[in-house]
Amino acid sequence: MAKVEWSAGIDSVSGALSKPSKSGQHSCNKMLLGTHRVAATTSNKCNRLYLRKKVERSTEPTADELAARTRFSIVSAQVAQRKKNLATMNQDREAFEAQKNTPGGKKTLTSYLWMVVGAAYDAEHQG
Repeated sequence: MAKVEWSAGIDSVSGALSKPSKSGQHSCNKMLLGTHRVAATTSNKCNRLYLRKKVERSTEPTADELAARTRFSIVSAQVAQRKKNLATMNQDREAFEAQKNTPGGKKTLTSYLWMVVGAAYDAEHQG
């Protein structure tokens, strides 16, 4: 395994450092991924770098995957619209605050709206 010495001021690296582009513009063929493990160990060498080749999907998306993509795009658009809607903003914030500190309550307004709009979408599209 290669040894990496970081420059002054860089303690660790985590996440994708470069990604292959879908459009092919300014693209590389491999993803460079850095990880940093935070654990109680005797070693301070907890950084890892990985290269991952670009992978092309070999199968067509299933009906369930396409349904999940459709649900995500519709719910995402409705949540964004609802966050900007002045008519429902106060009601949404009051309902969010009321459930926030309950067991299983959503901790952010966005996650709460995803739950509400997602449940409405699911109820509408179950039949």
